[in-house]
Amino acid sequence: MYRTIQTGTAAKPLQLHFTFDGEKPPKGARGSAALGVALSVPGFKAELGECAPAGARDMVMGLGKRSDFTVARFRTAAAKLVRTLHRREVSALAVHAPEGLDKRRFDARTLGQAFAEGLAVAAWRVDFFDGTASKRPAALAKLVLASDDTGFAEGMEDGLHIAGGVNHARRLGATPPNICNPEWMAREARTLGKKLGLRVKVIEFAEAQRLGMGGLVNVGQGSEAKPRLIIVEYRPRKLARSCRNEHLVLVGKTITYDTGGYSLKVNNGMVGMKYDKSGGTNVLGAMHAIASMKLPMRVTAVLPAAENMVSGDSYRPDDIITMHNGITVEVTNTDAEGRLVLADALSYACEKLAPTAIIDMATLTGGVVVALGHFSAGIFCEDDALRRRVEEASESTGERVWRLPLWNDHREYMRSPCADILNSNPGRMAHPIQGAAFLSFFVEPKMPWCHIDIAGVASSESGSDQFVKGPTGWGVRTLVELARRWSGA
Repeated sequence: MYRTIQTGTAAKPLQLHFTFDGEKPPKGARGSAALGVALSVPGFKAELGECAPAGARDMVMGLGKRSDFTVARFRTAAAKLVRTLHRREVSALAVHAPEGLDKRRFDARTLGQAFAEGLAVAAWRVDFFDGTASKRPAALAKLVLASDDTGFAEGMEDGLHIAGGVNHARRLGATPPNICNPEWMAREARTLGKKLGLRVKVIEFAEAQRLGMGGLVNVGQGSEAKPRLIIVEYRPRKLARSCRNEHLVLVGKTITYDTGGYSLKVNNGMVGMKYDKSGGTNVLGAMHAIASMKLPMRVTAVLPAAENMVSGDSYRPDDIITMHNGITVEVTNTDAEGRLVLADALSYACEKLAPTAIIDMATLTGGVVVALGHFSAGIFCEDDALRRRVEEASESTGERVWRLPLWNDHREYMRSPCADILNSNPGRMAHPIQGAAFLSFFVEPKMPWCHIDIAGVASSESGSDQFVKGPTGWGVRTLVELARRWSGA
């Protein structure tokens, strides 16, 4: 819809005012004349996202019933606004923050952030592969946002940084496998590093072999595009006092394409497997936003990137492989490959990066989709403090999570008669928990660790107010919010 959305100043912007269903503008309120004009428009009910013109340079948007108002609904209203702005070819918008709200619940900065997030996320679309036969209307060049409320304006700037991270993740996620492979992901990480001052290190295939990364090596060795481990480090010049000894490590499953290997996905089951890298792309999107916002906390991303293909060099069911930390794994299913690459990344992070907490994100199991659908991600976290941080950040962003158990019984269920553990128990009981139980063998016992399974929320099969069909960038906003709260920024 728009190629660029930014804050700033512009001549003759469209003035946007808000009103609630069933309310008349109080005397002396900002934009009361425009509100009066809009409320006189036949049929205008001020429902959420409903817009009415109020002269050549004014527009009024409804927010529904005041009693129903939430930050999440305000974000949705902004998303609904995109089509109206595009149709009117608006290039500059002056936003007048909603009035009469409880400032303890709805501070201006939070509202500004939600508004810009909703607008910028909804304005994104997959049009970078359009060819000469495309019928898609051209995107508008730029939208400039401004506000006469300082807090709201600062919030909009935050929101655009966060939406920039979300949309960066979505662009990577939407890139097809004939372009996106592990080498391409490494180049993208280096490009991001140069842009935002991040340190990037790539462990290539030969070094991964030397380091004993049996999971990463075996999953990716059947592809001509060999696997690699991508490490992206953000070290701010100034650390928050509370974070001087903290180091958050984010690990994202980055399977650039998943055929299932010899446990082949059949009946068109491979369609959409370009999204199997969503854990890694979304972690990289979070790094984009964290660095753009200059959050005062050290954060490192680790992306185990591989392509799970079928060839004479591919690993097989019945193989036994040795992982980075020396644990041996009996392969029962080559389509349970994500946990193998994640395991090596988790082990490497614990040994080499000195984290104080680890969060991994992955499209890991179909079982979590059966359990939770597209309504929520599943989380596994036995560290109470870290789990509270994740849940509080999730509640703030509206990206829902639901805790699932991870008991020692689940770990024992992954034992192998031939090796230390299985990569997938053929019994299939506790299917979404199996992946987390497997990963727990590769995290130091006292390490605060949270596993987030995003298989049901990483992509959307149909459009919504906020998202077009395709990758959602789910988790970027939650990870950024977690880092921001942790650092006190």
